[in-house]
Amino acid sequence: MTAFTRTALTLGLLFLYAPITVLVVYSFNASALVTVWGGFSTRWYAVLLQDRALLDAARVSLLVALPAAGIATLLGTLAALALERHGRFAGRGMFTGLVYAPMVMPEVITGLSLLLLFVGVGLDRGVVTIVIAHATFGTGFVAVVVAARLRGLDRSLTEAAADLGAGPARVFLTITLPLLAPAVAAGFLLAFTLSLDDLVIASFVSGPGATTLPMRLYSQVRLGVNPEINAASTLLLAGVALVVLAASWLGARRVA
Repeated sequence: MTAFTRTALTLGLLFLYAPITVLVVYSFNASALVTVWGGFSTRWYAVLLQDRALLDAARVSLLVALPAAGIATLLGTLAALALERHGRFAGRGMFTGLVYAPMVMPEVITGLSLLLLFVGVGLDRGVVTIVIAHATFGTGFVAVVVAARLRGLDRSLTEAAADLGAGPARVFLTITLPLLAPAVAAGFLLAFTLSLDDLVIASFVSGPGATTLPMRLYSQVRLGVNPEINAASTLLLAGVALVVLAASWLGARRVA
């Protein structure tokens, strides 16, 4: 590695992670002023545990992320199977575009489109609409992960099971699904992380009593940053990091 490459890498990492490091450090600041270091303290984590509004927002985020990730995993896995195991079929190109479109479409457009849909069908905005929106957004990511695993599977295994008399359902449950399990789990964790982290789409499709944690943090930041927000952001960062590490580990097992 040349000196230029090392320098570029160092600057890039500093640009990405220095602000996050500062946030984490100042979440342990004893001072009420976020820009003045007053010594090490965990007082703001204790204050955070007594903040009912933030705790309720965290509960809503979990209530949204778990079912949204489950629905996205189911739909994404089925979409990947249709694309990778059924060859060419009428409308395949359109179906592929519909599955992957939310991944490349700006979140503002996705949120506005879903908002117009929910208003058009008369569905009251709340937890249910956020779950539907996040499931729609996460399906494409799950499909990409599972499709990559499907392309690497040895089809002779499923063909051998079929030759031995196993029906399609049994082949899928006993051969294909266990081989896909690491990719399916990684897709679930990725969809869960995306749902937990989303602000833009949730802002469009949420309603009264359905404020997620990112929405709550953003509304408080607009009134001024305090160490309690740093503590909440650090906990959210730690949770997302654990999920991402788990997804990476499962993805490494999938490749192996």
